[in-house]
Amino acid sequence: MLSNESNTGYNASKYSYLYHYKMEERSLNFLEEIIEKDLAEGKYKSIYTRFPPEPNGYLHIGHAASICLNFGLAIKYQGKCNLRFDDTNPVTEETEYVESIMNDVKWLGFNWDELRYTSDYFEQLYAYAVQLIRQGDAYVDDSTAEQMAATKGDINKPGTDSAWRSRSIDENLALFEEMRAGKYPDGAKVLRAKVDMAHPNLLMRDPIIYRIKHAHHHRTGDAWCIYPMYDFAHGQSDSIEQITHSICTLEFIHHRPLYDWFIQKLGIFPSHQYEFARRNLTYTVMSKRKLLQLVNEKHVAGWDDPRMPTISGLRRRGYTPESIRNFADTIGIAKRDNITDVSLLEFCIRENLNKVANRVMAVLDPVKLVITNYPEGQTEEFDAENNPEDEQGGSRKVPFSREIWIEREDFQEQATKKFFRLAPGLMVRLKYAYIVRCDDFKKDEQGVVTEIYCSYLPESKSGNDTSGLKVKGTIHWVSVPHAQTAEVRLYDRLFRVENPANEDGDFKDYINPDSLQVVANAYIEPALTQAQPGDRFQFLRKGYFCADKDSTPGHLVFNRTVGLKDSWAKEAKK
Repeated sequence: MLSNESNTGYNASKYSYLYHYKMEERSLNFLEEIIEKDLAEGKYKSIYTRFPPEPNGYLHIGHAASICLNFGLAIKYQGKCNLRFDDTNPVTEETEYVESIMNDVKWLGFNWDELRYTSDYFEQLYAYAVQLIRQGDAYVDDSTAEQMAATKGDINKPGTDSAWRSRSIDENLALFEEMRAGKYPDGAKVLRAKVDMAHPNLLMRDPIIYRIKHAHHHRTGDAWCIYPMYDFAHGQSDSIEQITHSICTLEFIHHRPLYDWFIQKLGIFPSHQYEFARRNLTYTVMSKRKLLQLVNEKHVAGWDDPRMPTISGLRRRGYTPESIRNFADTIGIAKRDNITDVSLLEFCIRENLNKVANRVMAVLDPVKLVITNYPEGQTEEFDAENNPEDEQGGSRKVPFSREIWIEREDFQEQATKKFFRLAPGLMVRLKYAYIVRCDDFKKDEQGVVTEIYCSYLPESKSGNDTSGLKVKGTIHWVSVPHAQTAEVRLYDRLFRVENPANEDGDFKDYINPDSLQVVANAYIEPALTQAQPGDRFQFLRKGYFCADKDSTPGHLVFNRTVGLKDSWAKEAKK
């Protein structure tokens, strides 16, 4: 099996099996059909893909699907995949984002063949622009943004030529060189491709390919004050790297003619763009701009807040690389945008953690239970299986004593119908230990139950039960004298509506006020004191939890990853 946090790459043959074991059971998707046809016809000897994020924020679950797609195709067809940072906007890009993206890709279980930056090609891209000018395919325009918009036309009306479109080649070359030298302020001039102002695709109406930005770049510093636009840099960078299958999301389908136009005019390696539908997720937002708002306005604790759909947030919440890869493979790819129910992502993590997470006991809302006929001062240790799904999972010792903590919800003063836990006269089994019968309880002045009194059956010891009794309920517990305390953060969905971005008003109006509840002093069994940040557990009967990075010696913090069942589905049926 692949490791989790320790994984910094992949074993191609082993990982190919792990990632594609489901693919053998389904038909090819449309990209696989294209690739297999290209390879069969000898169009390429091998395929070359790339994942090209802009380092202006943290990656989210949508990017994870793209990562799995691009790297997964390269693995399946024994090709290559680059990680390339589209760093052409110095105003919004930071080294912090570059580092987080590299960490996310590695954590997901992938490693790139080459690490590239669009800024690696600034000189080459500039030369391409000069070539276009020399060919009469580009010109320097002095128009303001407003003037350009006014001449653009619309889908029903052709645009009109800029007053600067007829500049001579020599003048355009001189002006473009002066733009590079820093002679002009931001917005004074742009370089535009000379395509067709009457083209039915508005993106083909003399698009801007270079603009002036006097800003410090995270890699090139102040060496440049002109930067290529995405539509110009993207295809040419693909061509430089000889990418065979440039895979983008569906919003770039109208950009493809321009992608092809630049490559054809420059006469360079004919990379080709293919589009697939982006996957949105219910109960969250996927726009980097909206996610940045949540961070900047302190609605969340940061990009890695466990409620965020970012890969770093999911990792901190306790999601595994395997669960995210499985999610990406399950949703597949399509040619039409849609929204995926977050419950599928939650199913994937439950399925994975059920196999790998150790079972432990933690009491989040405690009330004391006293076993009146158990000897005072006596302590026993019971064998507790770490994970019944893992034959090699081993076991641990759990201490037991006369006084234990149980969940308050496991007791009722008067048992309701189908309540099979503790109430006067009712019996339950204490997990790993004995059967106990509730005899009495005590309340404080406010009427709150403070202690429950039970008697136990010595002959009912788990694994050696000779009592002959069968009880319907089993509850978890923690020994009072051995209990350790921990902070438990109960995370839930960040928004209370399925598609907050499409609701009326500000999307932030739909933030779920109960998306985080903190239990300051939960009681945990002693074995949990060894937990390290990132360790994942099933708290018996409560859900799956992950030790948080905020943990310190003497103050453990656990995040709820997901409940054992989909509680939201139950609410929807009411």
